[in-house]
Amino acid sequence: MEDVTTGDVTMATTAHRRRPELAAFLRSRRARVQPADVGMPPGLRRRTPGLRREEVAQLSGVGVTWYTWLEQGRPINASAQVLDAVARTLMLDLPEREHLYRLAEVPFAPMPEGLSRSVGAEVQGIIDALDPLMAVVYTSRYDLLATNAAYRDLFLVPETVRIGVPNVLWTLFTVSEDACPVVHLQRELPVMVATLRSSYGRHVGEPAWEDFIRALSQVSPYFARLWASGAVAQPGPRVKTFRHEAVGELRMTSQSLSIDGMPEARIVVYTPEDERTRERVALLRERRQRLWPVTEEEATEIIREWNTRNPAL
Repeated sequence: MEDVTTGDVTMATTAHRRRPELAAFLRSRRARVQPADVGMPPGLRRRTPGLRREEVAQLSGVGVTWYTWLEQGRPINASAQVLDAVARTLMLDLPEREHLYRLAEVPFAPMPEGLSRSVGAEVQGIIDALDPLMAVVYTSRYDLLATNAAYRDLFLVPETVRIGVPNVLWTLFTVSEDACPVVHLQRELPVMVATLRSSYGRHVGEPAWEDFIRALSQVSPYFARLWASGAVAQPGPRVKTFRHEAVGELRMTSQSLSIDGMPEARIVVYTPEDERTRERVALLRERRQRLWPVTEEEATEIIREWNTRNPAL
């Protein structure tokens, strides 16, 4: 008997299971869209709720037979452009669109506008409540979306603010070594660039990503060399060393947390790795009012002004 765990058999079995799921998913999404939702007159009485198959095909700009076969789960080829058209007609949200792609076995890439530029009050409240632990919300491109006071204590020192780009990679590759809060940059930066490339795989060809990589390569030959290496890594817990002029070195463990509804963003929390760091973090919080402070409002304004001036990034 053939081993069902072999690659070819497993792939065939997975595809066989996906097709009925794809058929059921498309039928359920079609049933919930009413003619009025897409600007069509209701017409005669309908035997079933929602749009007809031929109406979906017409609105999506595809052949009726092709769409019928797709909804029947037949093994046909579907391009990203055609799936996007069907997704728009069926009014799919981002998670539903990704689900459609997975079932149709087409690589999924979020649309550029899917890259969030801000967080809600709930997420901001969560990272604020973590103080004195440093917490920040990054996009998959290391853009800063939100910070708490402890994070600002360490990272938003005068020189990094003057750089004027709320992006961690841009800051670390352009700040002077004396002002940089990250120790062991030669070890940390290659990992961060490799993590960026892992995310880039979902955004190849998107103008915002291509412009960012091109611009940073121009201002930092070191980034350009690391990018050209082609290394890839996934985000994960790491022990990092930071420095602050008021309390000295801090050994912190970074941990990434996902955010519901924001697939292109993550909360990163830094926790003390040892007792000495825990004491220094507490001391840093006590001295906060005597240091050069950046308030939440000021940090938000920095991010807002940058996004206004540089919408492509």
